[in-house]
Amino acid sequence: MDHNPSPRGKRPAPGRAKDVFDAVLLIAFGGPENPDEVRPFIERVTAGRRIPPSRLDEVAHHYEIIGGRSPLNEITRRQAAALRERLARDGVAVPVHVGMRNWHPFLDQTLAALRADGCRRVSAIILSAFRAEASWDRYVGSVEAARTAAGEPAVAYSGAWSDHPLYVQAVADRAAATIDRMPPARRDAPLVFTAHSIPRSMADDSPYAAEFRRASQGVAERLGRSRWTLAYQSRSGNPNDPWLEPDVCEVIETLAGDGERAVVVVPIGFVCDHVEVLYDLDVEARQRAEALGMGFYRAPAVNDHPLFMDLLAALASGS
Repeated sequence: MDHNPSPRGKRPAPGRAKDVFDAVLLIAFGGPENPDEVRPFIERVTAGRRIPPSRLDEVAHHYEIIGGRSPLNEITRRQAAALRERLARDGVAVPVHVGMRNWHPFLDQTLAALRADGCRRVSAIILSAFRAEASWDRYVGSVEAARTAAGEPAVAYSGAWSDHPLYVQAVADRAAATIDRMPPARRDAPLVFTAHSIPRSMADDSPYAAEFRRASQGVAERLGRSRWTLAYQSRSGNPNDPWLEPDVCEVIETLAGDGERAVVVVPIGFVCDHVEVLYDLDVEARQRAEALGMGFYRAPAVNDHPLFMDLLAALASGS
């Protein structure tokens, strides 16, 4: 499912970056940055999906609960700034831009800015851990649509990276730090790795579920944990359509029924703490666990973890 992957060879020698690429583009979903943007953002994301107004009201309320905004854009900008510094330390002095599929700065705006700045060869990284139509192909489609008129800049996309040792270790570090803060008697609690649910028909045509399992297994092995499971979260769409299961709340109920007194949730499918982590896990899943008498502990996403920045630098350079 890689689209026009960048060459996998030696890292550019210091001072030679412009022989390979002259800018980096981080591609993300986007999110509202203040309460006034919440409803327009939700309406844009759900356009054409015949979702009842009551559901839109419910999602808007989720944003209210977490502060009336999404931190996704802010975290992505931090990732871009950290990546720029990381590349510069290697002698690769190129700008790092952010383009969002569903909110400002939109991908077409970012590509227009890149053209105006004279950038002609862009190394692009899709900030989605696992590949499927919704998490990968649509982003590529949006970039290519924005390039249709001018045909510039040329864009090379990084390949799959969810099981890269740097990502696995960054997720493991986040989980380990969370476990270390738990009461000693609860530190052997099972791990529950989560990823966004997608329609089963989409999953059948992609490596999404296999990549989720492989990356999670790698993290569990690094942590030396044998008790772990997978769960999906944040499903939407027609309730009659089959989506990937089990839901994280169902997994928590099962663990409680098995006598577990605590759970450690690791959102490995998300590279930053945004609404689907801050509400769907920190509010909804936490409430379910606490109602069952369980301790709920959630590892942060990688966000701007130094090892994740190392990974992004390697992907940008094609190394």
